[in-house]
Amino acid sequence: MSYDTAQFYNSALATFAGCGIAALAFALLPPLSPAVRTRRLLMLALRDLRRLAAARRLPTSADWENRMYGRLLALPEQAEPSDRAQLLAALSVGAEIIHFRQFAPRFAAPAQLDAALKAFARRNCEIAIGRLRHIDRDLASRPDAERPTATMLRMRGRLLVVCEALSEHAAYFNEEQSA
Repeated sequence: MSYDTAQFYNSALATFAGCGIAALAFALLPPLSPAVRTRRLLMLALRDLRRLAAARRLPTSADWENRMYGRLLALPEQAEPSDRAQLLAALSVGAEIIHFRQFAPRFAAPAQLDAALKAFARRNCEIAIGRLRHIDRDLASRPDAERPTATMLRMRGRLLVVCEALSEHAAYFNEEQSA
């Protein structure tokens, strides 16, 4: 085995110079402001939520929650409580959409659920809320609703959670994506 001293020094110099240039670049380029980072995280969460509403192939609940918890952790400390509330609403609505897709075919017409989720994906929370409430009324008026199962009650509860989140944060969910 032979060692090339010139090549070693050349590689070491290149590594050292690259590290110095990288440090200089980080010093010259300022980080994004907390407001910009917050806005970007909220827009990314909203984009993912709309894709989830329109998707046929869904992530697991754990994948969705991990992604959203990562965004919550990435929120700057200067973020407003309303920004955190919007991100938490996106987390809960996304988790409920995943559950809807899994359990709704047992209780509701999949076409009704698809129509509600498509309205949400098109930034129309009022129509989505109306269709979700219609699904809830249909569940309540079923012949077996006199003795509802725990799964049916959970489904109705999930519908109400989504309706409440959509109505409380309608301005956020109806927002045009700009990030």
